[in-house]
Amino acid sequence: MTKKNFFLAIAVAATASVMFTSCDNSPKSEEPATANTVAPKELKIAYVEVDSLMSQYEYCKEYSLILEKKSQNIQSTLQQKGQALQSAAANFQQKLQQNAYTREQAEQIQAGLQKQNADLEALQQRLGAEFQEETNKFNVALHDSLQHYLAKYNKDKKYTMILSKSGDNILYADKGIDITNEIIAGLNKAYKKGSVKPAAKKNDKK
Repeated sequence: MTKKNFFLAIAVAATASVMFTSCDNSPKSEEPATANTVAPKELKIAYVEVDSLMSQYEYCKEYSLILEKKSQNIQSTLQQKGQALQSAAANFQQKLQQNAYTREQAEQIQAGLQKQNADLEALQQRLGAEFQEETNKFNVALHDSLQHYLAKYNKDKKYTMILSKSGDNILYADKGIDITNEIIAGLNKAYKKGSVKPAAKKNDKK
């Protein structure tokens, strides 16, 4: 699983709307007043490079290694069991051709091989589901850490929108509104303070 895939479900955006009431002293309308949300007169936009964020945010780097190790362990386990099953099946076929089994013995061995194959498929599904669940936990934690930090960050910066830039999803953006390094530095500072803790460290059973 690549680092880009980890980030597919994550929107790095913070929007701010301006609520205001009229100061007009003219007679009030008899219609019930409703709060109006309008766009600010002047947009203030910035963007963050996703690739740089994923490669330099310490939380992403650490969790990526955790998930990579889990993936390798799963592949190794399934490969070993698959090879053992193939070897057993090949041995059975060879002896079957040599008439080394009675009909009853052959049926019993074949049934055993079929059960091993079914067990292997079930194991593959279970490990795959566990890995997907762990990946989802990473996505949720990453999303939360970004949203939490950007909310605090934007109290002073007052950006109308902070966009995520990945590849050419934004056709053009002036480098002057690139706040990637600033965001990464802030996230890593918060991470070192323990604001974000990889869940895999607590729940790693592999």
